[in-house]
Parts: sequence; C-alpha cells; structure tokens
Amino acid sequence: MDKEDIIRMARESAEATGTLIPTEWNEPMLERFAKLVATAEREECAKVCDGWLHADGDACAAAIRARG
Repeated sequence: MDKEDIIRMARESAEATGTLIPTEWNEPMLERFAKLVATAEREECAKVCDGWLHADGDACAAAIRARG
C-alpha cells in the first residue's frame, strides 16, 4: 500500500458519504476509511502466505482473509 492507495481510499470514503473532497472527516468517513485500509493490509499479508510450501501457506492466507 503506497501513498496513492491511501489517497484513493480517503477519496472513496468521502465520496461514499456524499462528500467530494475529504476536508472535514466525520465518523462514517473515518469508519469506511479504516475498513478500506484494514482490508487492503489483510490482503497484502495474505498474498505473502499464498503458495508457501514450507508451511500451510494456503491455510494461513485463508485465515487472514477470513478476518475481513
């Protein structure tokens, strides 16, 4: 996740609550933003586990994704 991803998620959070630019954050925007960031981070972690051969990587990745 890089700076552009964070900005995209912030804009998406604002737009979902009817705001074009997130200049003033409200609770629904913050909740949506936190959810988007957590989901993106979980997926990045799961990708690390995908295909591991020395451990049960697929089960690890599935467990991480299931947390969402």
